[in-house]
Amino acid sequence: MTEPGKYEILGGVDTPTICNAIEVASGSRAFSGFTKVPMVATHPGAPPMVGRALTAKIRAKSSSPEPRETVARRRMDYYKYISEGEKPAIVVIEDLDAPEITGAFWGEINATVHKAFGLAGGITNGLVRDLGELPEGFPLLGGAVGVSHAFVHIVEFNTPVNVCGLEVRPGDMVHADLHGAVVIPASVLPDMKEAISELMATELLVLEKARNSENYDFETFRASWEAFEGSRT
Repeated sequence: MTEPGKYEILGGVDTPTICNAIEVASGSRAFSGFTKVPMVATHPGAPPMVGRALTAKIRAKSSSPEPRETVARRRMDYYKYISEGEKPAIVVIEDLDAPEITGAFWGEINATVHKAFGLAGGITNGLVRDLGELPEGFPLLGGAVGVSHAFVHIVEFNTPVNVCGLEVRPGDMVHADLHGAVVIPASVLPDMKEAISELMATELLVLEKARNSENYDFETFRASWEAFEGSRT
């Protein structure tokens, strides 16, 4: 699957479908590369975000103990990293203050700047704010909604992060929507087109009967469910 075709196919289905398709592609339900807690979606009606992960870690509860010049230089280095990263990409930011998240990195200014850099969206276990002023076409998933940026600062970037139970490494293929986020393992990525098609065909064994049968009853359900169970991972 070429890169453009890959993104088009992955972006055409929701994140729960991607989770199920990964199980089909791997032949196992022993897959745990997804967010484990509910998240806030700033644009719940937006299409899924799909892209390679660009990562960072922040703190906001208190000011950095480092010299101001060091913090400012790291901030500019982060923006350079984001601007030059492979696109399409999603920024995944771990708030190290969790569970006591205090200040929002994501608001109108950062969302607008990241969108201008060509990013597909952002994911964080931290706060999001400016909900009525965020740009269209740049969806965010956050741990909660907040008011202030507090002392928010970049601690490090381009390193592995953990957001709501999801381990993400720089360069991972990430898929996310209002349900949450998932990392698609590199080992199954080439098989996702076929897995998605197989999954949808399997689900239709139940759905078509439930949607279209005039005399839908338990026996109709049972027969379709047994066929479904016999076909699924």
